[in-house]
Amino acid sequence: MPPEIRLFNEDRLAAMKRMKDKQFQLALVDPPYGIGNWTMEARIAKPYNRKWKVDWNDAPPAKAYFDELFRVSKNQIVWGVNYYREYVASGGAIVWNKGNTTGIGSACEIASNSLRKQVDYLFLHHAGFITKDKDRIHPCQKPVRLYEWLLKNYAKPGDRILDTHGGSFSSAIAAYILDFDYTGYEIDKDYFEAGKKRVEDFMKQGRLFT
Repeated sequence: MPPEIRLFNEDRLAAMKRMKDKQFQLALVDPPYGIGNWTMEARIAKPYNRKWKVDWNDAPPAKAYFDELFRVSKNQIVWGVNYYREYVASGGAIVWNKGNTTGIGSACEIASNSLRKQVDYLFLHHAGFITKDKDRIHPCQKPVRLYEWLLKNYAKPGDRILDTHGGSFSSAIAAYILDFDYTGYEIDKDYFEAGKKRVEDFMKQGRLFT
């Protein structure tokens, strides 16, 4: 029986307020970092025929978001934790080396990891937004392989997965591949529709692109 993949075009904070305590075993989230780098991204994306919106990285989540996230999930992996450390308790971390040699954007990204106290390291090459990959639909889209690695290393069979900032829904595709029930939210209608179509196309075609 295939896993249940549920995608919603809805405000994640409003949705979480309706959830039960510890409804999800693991939250994999990638909130906006609030570093205001949209102007650089939009300029560089233009030669690659990108049409991303210009406000994608302006507003970091408020404390209320993290309060609800920690309430509804047992464990959390939060990307960009170095930008809002005041909201996330100290603990383990994951360092993802993207092999970025362009000098544009970060060479690594850091996530908090509530499941461990140690620092884990992953090298997985990723060109970021400087790519002609036709499957790329979001400026901060992460590869499916990254989410597969996270689920293989930190989730247990039967865990329910939550992603509050679905974007391109790479996390949903990884959950589908590895048979995890998954609930994902994306507040932007255009990104939601594109991400939802990406997931649906993957389910129809099988595991042809990851």
